[in-house]
Amino acid sequence: MFHVGGARSALFNWVIARQQEGIFVLRIEDTDEARNRPEWVEGIISALAAIGISTSDRAFEGPYFQSANAEAQRAAALRLHGEGKAYYCDCTREELVARTGSQHLGYDGHCRRRGLEHAEGRALRFETPDEGATVVDDVVRGHTEFPNSALEDFVIARGNGSPVFILANAVDDIREGITHVVRGEEHLSNTPKQQLLWEALGTPPPVWAHLPVIVNEKRQKLSKRRDKVALEDYLAEGYLPEALVNYLMLLGWGPSDDVEVRPFAELEKLFRLEDVNKASAFFDVKKLSSFNGDYVRALSEEDFALACQPWLSGDVAPWDPDAFDESVWKMVAPYAQTRITVLSEITNYVDWLFLDVPARDEASWAKAMKPGADAVVAAARERWAALETWTAEGLHTSLEEVATGLGLKLGKAQAPVRVAVTGRTVGLPLFESVEILGRERTLARLDAVKAALADQVSADVVR
Repeated sequence: MFHVGGARSALFNWVIARQQEGIFVLRIEDTDEARNRPEWVEGIISALAAIGISTSDRAFEGPYFQSANAEAQRAAALRLHGEGKAYYCDCTREELVARTGSQHLGYDGHCRRRGLEHAEGRALRFETPDEGATVVDDVVRGHTEFPNSALEDFVIARGNGSPVFILANAVDDIREGITHVVRGEEHLSNTPKQQLLWEALGTPPPVWAHLPVIVNEKRQKLSKRRDKVALEDYLAEGYLPEALVNYLMLLGWGPSDDVEVRPFAELEKLFRLEDVNKASAFFDVKKLSSFNGDYVRALSEEDFALACQPWLSGDVAPWDPDAFDESVWKMVAPYAQTRITVLSEITNYVDWLFLDVPARDEASWAKAMKPGADAVVAAARERWAALETWTAEGLHTSLEEVATGLGLKLGKAQAPVRVAVTGRTVGLPLFESVEILGRERTLARLDAVKAALADQVSADVVR
């Protein structure tokens, strides 16, 4: 899955590349075989495409694969050793603990001056400075100093000679001409080591920018074990890509005019990396849904009807495929478009049109079918059966007359009728809905609810 935090970072990188007429480089860091599958690579590419980062764009390059650069990475490790900037180490974890008396202290530099040569099982460690500080100038975090005394001599190649990620990452960045590294702040602690490697390999470090962490409503870092974090899940639920992009662009940054809902082209022009906040960014699902509702309502009727199709057909739809009527859907779609915030909600708004019997929402039934509901349903059924023309206007007028006759406000009379026809208290405009459903099916549903309410009354009497 593609984490929404990764999507935010990708968008910021994409914007910077396009603003500076540069290149967005996609590199698949595939050296960990347990986490490397072709379908996952395709998932990354398709997720990027969904948020507008397309492999066909002139600003896109890749995907490159870290494993393809193994020889260059090995050569860099040997070069660092040859220049006296790295040394071989045969210490075990147990030996280190025995020397330091602690499970938590970093490597103590024991092998620095032992002059060990390469041999199977000996790791290669980069020798960090003992004094002073490594200064990271970060566009977002500012001038940050890391005391060199706190940096252990870290491993850059394993005992079998294969480079570890931190070296492979630096070598690949240099080979691919990376100028800006824009990523989450959780990587800031690794940056002094990476910067030392860049300098040791004779290349000035890139522009560093570490974006604020994204948190949930409890101010906890978004976690895939606890929170919904996969971009694919939001897309599958019916959040529009344009709305997701708009919202993700505002996680840690915002336009100076405070106008938030706006096209990506405008956000791209306004974005400045220097204006990204240090403070954590709250991933507010309610706000995202509000954004999505705005984007849904901005669709043309044709585009809205098309966008809803995944939830109107196939296994997702609760009705028989043959029951779906495209012409009926197109009649009701404009009413639904003004009400839903997420496309997957469309099923509950229109299922009653394509089911023989509407799905009964028990909470709605309990709320609407209170004492007196049977009289409303019976009177509505009688008046509607007598209508000469089946129109929303006539249905409205006749139910208004029913309400008046029973001493009720129209809203009180509508509730049981709505539940009888659609199964729920919330939905599309009632009278337009009933007109579309048709006389025969509407009266049949009112009859069924009359009978159910009579049974309910009988049961109450017996109790």
